[in-house]
Amino acid sequence: MSDAAQEPVGVASRTTVDRVAGLVRAEILSGVLAPDTPLREEAAAEQFGVSRHTVRAAFQRLVAERLAVAEAYRGVRVASFDRAHVIALQQLRAALEVEAVRITGERHGEQWPAEVLAPARATLDQLAGLAGAGDSSSDAVDWLEVERLHADFHHAIVAASGSPRIIEAHAALGSELLIFLLHVRPHYTIDSLIEEHRALLDELPARGGEAVREHLEHATRLLIGA
Repeated sequence: MSDAAQEPVGVASRTTVDRVAGLVRAEILSGVLAPDTPLREEAAAEQFGVSRHTVRAAFQRLVAERLAVAEAYRGVRVASFDRAHVIALQQLRAALEVEAVRITGERHGEQWPAEVLAPARATLDQLAGLAGAGDSSSDAVDWLEVERLHADFHHAIVAASGSPRIIEAHAALGSELLIFLLHVRPHYTIDSLIEEHRALLDELPARGGEAVREHLEHATRLLIGA
């Protein structure tokens, strides 16, 4: 039976691709699939009960998100997060986040209205809720949710600038920001993550982009060390 006969086309097919991409994405972001792990179409099709055509489309989506790479004669594999990747990502983040904070500071000076930082503070409150649900240093923590909230925090800082193109470019980093915390996870508990990011928020109105740059440089050192 052909791939086309096995699965319907249209919305249902796209939904199936979304589901498979989401499942593989979760395995990458949780560390179940280590960097450079080959992603095999046939094995994934059997695992998820879908056609190879669907798996191929799901893998292509992960490649577009930079969670996987496709190479001639090597197929698709989980992206590595090596030194060059870390530095390039952090340089791009710094360019976007520092400029976003500069724009916000230009608009509000050193007295940022509470509502400007409220979305970022809300993400930290959600993180605190996760920490309060149990032992924040244990393996029982939902680190995928922690990673999502960590990315949301930085998106909120950028969104405060009101610059559509910067916001769009930062949002496009998407899954790369989610995988970021996976690689620094051994250095943090939720409590220490919250403390570091609350300190950053407190410094933003007075120190602006310099506070962001120091924050990202610290994270880069941890990532390179990891």
